[in-house]
Amino acid sequence: MIEVKNLSFSYSKDKVLDDISTTFEQGRIYGLLGANGVGKSTMFKLLCGLLTTKQGTIDIDGCSPAGRKPSFLSKIYYVPEDFEGPDMTIRNYAAGVSQFYPNYDSILFARLLSEFEIDADRKFTSLSLGQRKRAILALALSLKTDYLFLDEPTNGLDIPSKAEFRKMVAAAMDDNRTIIISTHQVRDVENLLDHIMILDKQAVLLDKSVSEIQSEYLFDISVNAPADALYVEPGLGGCCSISKNNTGEESRINIELLFNYINSKK
Repeated sequence: MIEVKNLSFSYSKDKVLDDISTTFEQGRIYGLLGANGVGKSTMFKLLCGLLTTKQGTIDIDGCSPAGRKPSFLSKIYYVPEDFEGPDMTIRNYAAGVSQFYPNYDSILFARLLSEFEIDADRKFTSLSLGQRKRAILALALSLKTDYLFLDEPTNGLDIPSKAEFRKMVAAAMDDNRTIIISTHQVRDVENLLDHIMILDKQAVLLDKSVSEIQSEYLFDISVNAPADALYVEPGLGGCCSISKNNTGEESRINIELLFNYINSKK
């Protein structure tokens, strides 16, 4: 489990995160949402120990990421938004990286590459952005780490690849794994998420499970918005609205609408 307590971080005098406390539990897929510059990538780098802070603590299964111990690093993997890849084949890169990950599944890696239609003997430098992204996602899932951090994983993917990505992530989940996805493309991942966190400048605006959100709010599309709607936006087929869920009815979350509503309350 990941426990973040009173975490703050600044770049020089520019404070990005301010007194953030939260928990990321095992067996869940988290959506980390927010506008550009609110600290999502910074949070990932702090969780990996690529950045350190003197204010607050991060505990991952009893370890501080800042220590960068091999036993800790073998349990995490981070896929940044922009991944260029070295001037070597995917196969050779995977062979080198996988030595540090005891749960690596080479058979799974080969299968995922095949499903993504990527040739393992091609060099990263010969691939398009979308191909590089598919290759590194296949490797990330095949390492079978306890914690997987994905920053904008669907950027550069075409529609079939996005569908494959969702299928692969769903298949990769088990009770011992935690996946955190930071994205602006919420429609690409909304059916995967168990928990949603919305960051704003130095603050957490929302930190709730999908079931909690469904219990609290009712999402609807209708010709006319309900009179008691908390938030309304025009959409295809009518008005998209959020209301208090006073009936206990379960509705499908519209994450984009939820994000806009939460930000409108700032």
